[in-house]
Amino acid sequence: MPRTSSVDADQTLLLSRRLFAYDKPLFVLNVVLFGLFHALPALLTWAVSAVFNHLSAAEHLRVLGEQMRPEVQIAWLAVMVFAVARLARWGAFYWALRVWMVFWHKLDALVRRNLLAYLLTAHGSRRLPDTPAEVVSRFRDDVNDVSEYAEVWIDGGGILLFTLIATVLMARTDPLITLLVCAPLLLMVVFVQRLSPVIRSYRRRMREATARVTDFIGETFSAVSAVKLAGREGHMVAHLQHLGEVRRQAALRDVLLTELIRGVNTNMVNVAVGLVLLLGARKIQGGQMSVGDFVLFIGLLPRLTGSMAFFGDAIAQHRRTGVSYERMARLLQDAPADQAVQHHPLYLDSDLPALPDPTLTQPEAHIGLPFQVLQVEGLSAHHPGGAGITDVHFAVKRGEFVVITGRIGSGKSTLVRALLGLMPHDGGVLSWNGELIADPATFLVPPRCAYTAQIPALFSDRLKDNILMGAPEHYLERAVRLAVLEGDLTQLGAGLDTQVGARGVKLSGGQVQRTAVARMLAQPAELLVFDDVSSALDARTEAQLWDGLFGELSATCLVVSHRRAALRRADRILLMEGGRLTDSGTLSELLGRSEEMRLLWAQEGDG
Repeated sequence: MPRTSSVDADQTLLLSRRLFAYDKPLFVLNVVLFGLFHALPALLTWAVSAVFNHLSAAEHLRVLGEQMRPEVQIAWLAVMVFAVARLARWGAFYWALRVWMVFWHKLDALVRRNLLAYLLTAHGSRRLPDTPAEVVSRFRDDVNDVSEYAEVWIDGGGILLFTLIATVLMARTDPLITLLVCAPLLLMVVFVQRLSPVIRSYRRRMREATARVTDFIGETFSAVSAVKLAGREGHMVAHLQHLGEVRRQAALRDVLLTELIRGVNTNMVNVAVGLVLLLGARKIQGGQMSVGDFVLFIGLLPRLTGSMAFFGDAIAQHRRTGVSYERMARLLQDAPADQAVQHHPLYLDSDLPALPDPTLTQPEAHIGLPFQVLQVEGLSAHHPGGAGITDVHFAVKRGEFVVITGRIGSGKSTLVRALLGLMPHDGGVLSWNGELIADPATFLVPPRCAYTAQIPALFSDRLKDNILMGAPEHYLERAVRLAVLEGDLTQLGAGLDTQVGARGVKLSGGQVQRTAVARMLAQPAELLVFDDVSSALDARTEAQLWDGLFGELSATCLVVSHRRAALRRADRILLMEGGRLTDSGTLSELLGRSEEMRLLWAQEGDG
C-alpha cells in the first residue's frame, strides 16, 4: 500500500533549506542583489523627502543676489543621491533577475532529476501509486511550486530590510501615525496564518481535480476506437464536462481565496494612505509635520503595505509548498524524506558524461553467474484489492523450460511480477544459486534475468530504438532473428527505422510482443521470463520462437502460458489455482492426475 505522508511546516522548512543549499553561493548572491533592489526605495524616498524639506527651508529665507543658499545646494545633492540610487536599483534588478533565472532552473531541474532517478533506479518495487497523468502533474505543477518557493526567501530578506528601515524612518517622524498604519497590516498577517489549513485544503483539491481531468483525457485518447465502437461519444463528453466543472469549482475556490487575501492586503494601501492624509494634513496645518515628512510617509506607505502583503502571501505559499512536498512524497512512496532535494550533479553547463553499460562495468553485475538454480520458498504477494498469491514454492534449474499455467485470475502474472520484485512481497524467500536475494527488483535484471511483460510497453519511436533502448548494437541482429521479426521488417517498409507510433499502434499485436521479446534478447541474460507473450502468435511463429531460443541459446525459461506448444515443450508445469500452486510435474503426469489440468488442456486448441 502506498504510504500516506504529511509534511508539516518544520519539515517544509528543512526540505527547502536543503534544496536552497544546492548552490549556496548563487543563493546568497540572489539574496544580496534582491536585498539591494528591495531596500533602495527607502533611500530614494528619504532623498525625495530631504529635497522637499530643504526646499521648504530655503523658501523661508531671503535670496541675496545670485548667491545659492546652502539649503538649495543640499537639495541638489539630494536629487543626485536620488538619481544614483535609482540607477543602482535598476542595475541591481538586472543582475538579480539574471542570477535568479539560473538559480530557479537549477532547483527545478534538480527536483525533477531526483524524482525520475528514484522511480527508475531505487530498490524494491516501483509501482506508481497513481495514474501516469497524475505523475506528470506532480513533475510539472508540484515541482514548480517547490522551486518557486525559493522566491519567498530570496525576496524576503530585502523586503524585511525595507520594512525595518521604513518603520524606523516613519517612527522617528511620527510614532502615533506609524503605529496606526502598521497595526492593521500586522493583523492581516495573523489572519492569513489562521487561514493556513483552508489554503492547504483548497490547493490539494484543485491539484487532485486537475489530475482527474488529465487522466480521463489521456485514457480517452488511448481508447478512441473502443469509444467509437460502443457509440458512447456523448457519454464520454458529458463525463469530461463533469470533471471539468469539478476542476473549475476547485480552481475557483483556490484562486478566489488567494486573490481575496491579496486584495485585502492591497487595499490596506488605501486605508493607510487615508489615515496619513487625515492625520498628516492636520499636523501640517498645525506646523507639527513638515511637507518633507508628509512626503516620506506617502512615499513609504505603498511599498510598506505591499511588504506586509508579501508576508501574508509568503505564509500562503509556504502552506502550498507543504502540499507539493506531500504529493511528491506519495509518488516516491518508500523514499527517504529528503529524496526530492538531495544534491546531485546536473551537467547544465557541460556535456553529460557517457553512461556506462551496467552489465559490463559494475562489479556486482556478474555476482552469482553462471546461473544454476533459482529457488522460491513461501512467496506471498497480494494486490490492494486482496487478490494475489499465497505460499508458493518451486525452483527453476539451469537449462529448464518451466511453464506456469492456470485459469484466468489464478495468479500466474502476479507470481511472475512478485518473483521479479515488480510488486511488494507479503512474505517468502528467493535465492539465486543458494544465495539469498535481498532485493529482487535490483538483482533480477540483466545479465542475470530478463523479462517480457504480458502487455509490452513500446515508445513512440523507431522500431530499432524500441529494441535496443540504449543497449549495444552488436546483439541487434541476433535479437531480431530469435524474436522471429525478420519477415516483418520487409512488410514495415522502413524496416528497423519504422516509427511504431504511440504504444506501438502501427504494429500488430504479434509484432508488438515479438518486439518486446527482441528487446529482452538485445542484451544477454541467464534466465528469460515470459508472461504470456505467445498469446498473439500463431502456432508456427510460436514454435519458431521456442526452437530458436533453445537451439541457439540453450536458454533457461520461465514462461506463463496456456498454449499447447509451450505445455508440450515444458520440462515442468506449475499449475496455479486461486492464487496457490496446487500441483507441478510434466504434462503427462498432470494430465494423468489433475482434473484441472485436463480441463485446461481440453479448452486449449492446437491453433
